[in-house]
Amino acid sequence: MPKIPGVHHFLQFIRSQKATFDPTSPTYRWWLLGNVMIGTFMAVLDATIVNVGLPKIMASFGVGIDKIEWVLTAYMLALAVMLPTAGWMADKFGYKRVYFLGLFLFTLGSFLCGVSSTEDILIFSRVIQGLGAGALMPVGMAIITREFPPEQRGIALGFWSVAAAASVSFGPLIGGYLVDTFNWPLIFDVNVPVGIGGMLATAIIQKEFRNPTIKSFDLVGFLSASIFLPVLLYALTEGNASTNSSGWHAPYILLCFAISIIAFTVFMVNELLVEQPLIDLRLLGNRNFGISVLIMFIFGMGMFGSTFLLPVYLQNSLGYTALQAGSVFLPVGIIQGIVAPMAGFASDKINPKIPVIIGALLMGFSFYLNSYLSYLTEHSFIMTTLYIRGVGMGMMFTPLNTIAFRDLPRTKMAQASGITNIVRQVGGSFGVAMLTTVLTIRVTYHTQMFGGLMQANSPVFQSVQRNIGHFISANLGSIGTVASQQSQYLLFSHLNLQAFIQAIDDDFLIAAILTVASILPIFFIKLKKKNK
Repeated sequence: MPKIPGVHHFLQFIRSQKATFDPTSPTYRWWLLGNVMIGTFMAVLDATIVNVGLPKIMASFGVGIDKIEWVLTAYMLALAVMLPTAGWMADKFGYKRVYFLGLFLFTLGSFLCGVSSTEDILIFSRVIQGLGAGALMPVGMAIITREFPPEQRGIALGFWSVAAAASVSFGPLIGGYLVDTFNWPLIFDVNVPVGIGGMLATAIIQKEFRNPTIKSFDLVGFLSASIFLPVLLYALTEGNASTNSSGWHAPYILLCFAISIIAFTVFMVNELLVEQPLIDLRLLGNRNFGISVLIMFIFGMGMFGSTFLLPVYLQNSLGYTALQAGSVFLPVGIIQGIVAPMAGFASDKINPKIPVIIGALLMGFSFYLNSYLSYLTEHSFIMTTLYIRGVGMGMMFTPLNTIAFRDLPRTKMAQASGITNIVRQVGGSFGVAMLTTVLTIRVTYHTQMFGGLMQANSPVFQSVQRNIGHFISANLGSIGTVASQQSQYLLFSHLNLQAFIQAIDDDFLIAAILTVASILPIFFIKLKKKNK
């Protein structure tokens, strides 16, 4: 058999590194960490990279924001459903196999997203992506925790967190560059070669591990949660969709609400009664943990639900390119990464509720400032709101996690961590659905309000139309009826733009109220004084 130079040299390199990839080698765990960081980076990246591409995707398929929101929601929901399941699958079938399967599903979903010809195929492909991401994140973290000894575990998890934080900061920037320079499918296609490389690295580097003690799988809990969440969010988003003429009273909307209520009831009863639940809801009985989870849910609705609004506003209202819209988010992750360790240090010295409250107030204030956006808003104002938001996020998250896990036994930490991640994702999904519904309602409301003020017989309207017509005639050469029609078109285009911006402002005001409302449960948290 002839030797192919590139493949031959690669195989020789792999054979020479066999001792390096031996689990007993001191370098093995660091190679493993690099392998896990690849999957983590991609999984978190695709939760943020899509935001700046939404306007181009909407234009490409000719759909509204009430439809395209499912590109975000489908990914977050699939990820949330998979999070509690991935741990059991890894224990049962092996951590290497499940991690490899997660990379495969994520890569396959990315490829299908890139070649999607309709918005429905794109949404379905995002579900596949989300299932893969939902396997990568918890299994990757479990692999690191298992392989690294306690004295090295902190720095290893720190590097793992850097991969996630870098994705949040650079995701919109990378997505903006790809959308502007090439086209929106490339924000998904770029994952394919990285995913193939990750699968190859997993096959070569990782050694298989199975948990000898495997609990039974909670099938009823999994099925009821998988039915409850998507069906409820579908009903919330379709209630005011343009394709639904009957509104909230449509029979299929009422049926969806009924199915979701039944599935939710089954889920709650099953999780509280079954011996080995999918999600241990009994942990919510711990006062501080339960209140912290409630805060994360409320906060997630406001925070993650509003993240898709700003890129759409910047591109559709201010004429930003996708790259320009993505670049505004770069400082947020950097500021958060700087402030978070300081907030964590401060929470060890003072009451951790104080930085949580300050962080929530700062974030609520940033959303409140965003409720004054217009088509004349300056770049410096937008960046100021994001700087404040970065500081608020950095101050809030670390102390809140400190409070949440403070009184829990070590044996429950993994389950508790899974619950907080799931609640954050589900809260974000609800936020996207809710704020998109509000946006659709408020755009219609403001359009009708502004349209009612534009009276064709009004002297002011006629004067403005006449002046615009003179401007068009002088600069474009149009005369007579053509100039009059063009002036009317400009007027009504401005009306629609103003109605859209006003609706965006209404959404940010709701996000501000939700964020500030998350402060109220904090006062019910009781912290025991530490023994000196």
